[in-house]
Amino acid sequence: MSKIHPFLWFEHQAEEAANYYVSLIEGSKINATTRYPEAAKEVSPDTPTGSVMTVEFELAGTQFTALNGGKVPGFTFSPATSFMIECEDQAEIDQLWEGLSAVPEAEQCCWCTDKYGITWQIVPKRLGELLSDPDQSKVEKVTAAFLKMKKFDIAGLEAAYNS
Repeated sequence: MSKIHPFLWFEHQAEEAANYYVSLIEGSKINATTRYPEAAKEVSPDTPTGSVMTVEFELAGTQFTALNGGKVPGFTFSPATSFMIECEDQAEIDQLWEGLSAVPEAEQCCWCTDKYGITWQIVPKRLGELLSDPDQSKVEKVTAAFLKMKKFDIAGLEAAYNS
C-alpha cells in the first residue's frame, strides 16, 4: 500500500459514494468504516453519534478515505483534481463512463464528473503507446482525434494513428 492516498470530504455521502465506486471498479472493496463517537459532538454538534464518520476503501489497488465532514463553505470538489483510470479495452471505458459520467456539460477529452462532483479521466491504456510513437505525424493525428472526443473511442484513435 502506498504511504499517500486520497482523502475525500463529503457533506454526508461518504458511505454511499464509497459503495458506488466499489461497485463500478473491478478489484475494489470497502476496508473499514468508522462511526462518530459521542466525543465528536464537541466539534460536530449536528452529526448524530453512531453515524458514519469515515470509510476506507480500495479502488483497483489504490487506497482512499472518505469523510462525512458536514457542509463547510469552500470545501467542494473541483476538476483541478481528478482520478485517472487506465482501461484495457473499449468495454471497460464504456462501462466506467456509463457509471461515472453524470454531468454531460463537464465531459471533455476523457474527463467526466460523477454524481458526487468527483472528476475522473477514463483513458485507454493504448493511448500512451500511440502518443509515444517516434513518428510525430502519427502523434499529431491521434492528438487531433482525441481532442474532439468526450468519451475515448479506441477504434477512432487507432484509425487516426493508421491514417
